[in-house]
Amino acid sequence: MENSTYVALSRQAGLWRQMEVVANNMANANTPAYKAEQVMFTDYVAKMKSADTPFGQNVSFVRDLATIRDTREGPMTMTNAPLDVAIHGEGYFTIDTPTGQRYSREGHFRLDENGMVVTSSGYPVLQQNDTPIILAPNESQITIAGDGTVSTENGIIGKFKIVKFDNEQDLRKAGDGTYQTTANPTAVDVPNLSQGMLEESNVQPIVEMTHMMTIMRNYEGVQLMLQNEYDRQMKAMPILSQSQQTA
Repeated sequence: MENSTYVALSRQAGLWRQMEVVANNMANANTPAYKAEQVMFTDYVAKMKSADTPFGQNVSFVRDLATIRDTREGPMTMTNAPLDVAIHGEGYFTIDTPTGQRYSREGHFRLDENGMVVTSSGYPVLQQNDTPIILAPNESQITIAGDGTVSTENGIIGKFKIVKFDNEQDLRKAGDGTYQTTANPTAVDVPNLSQGMLEESNVQPIVEMTHMMTIMRNYEGVQLMLQNEYDRQMKAMPILSQSQQTA
């Protein structure tokens, strides 16, 4: 009797986790370069003993194994801002942070007070030699080529370091739209960048709303099953008690 309750509770816990992921997707539907996520579920089989089966029987519980990121490219939006850069296809910008190099597809950059190209959070964007891209005070005409080469009216000043990974699912969120990983990146041979554009989130709000409603219905269905099981046990207790007294 208790096994069915435990299985139902494990299903509810999984649905709760799934709802958290869907809600986070919805909250980031307008976050540049955000990638939608979904939960991967699997069975967790345990041997449970009872009065009927003293040697135990296999019971399958629900377990949320991991969160999978949808790495497909999001739609592109024209901004015409000279330091807005979008990556088409594979690749990540390399960002320098106090805790080490991080990676991001969010290309909303700006110049800091020293003329350094930085992210919206103020972290330097690195070029191929792992140094920041810095503009001179008299340079104002910024041109970014499709291969990531950055030029001004005075000539070429650097080239964005665009990297890729064998398994993008190894990347873990590090805050401020960046990712971190222990895997070694490799350079993208022929990057494809567009100046004056931004990659938007690949979240599809209507699809996520559909997922949210399905999760709610499933959760309510499991809750109803638990309530029915509870009611059945409450009705059975007086009958069993009376049978024991008669015996």
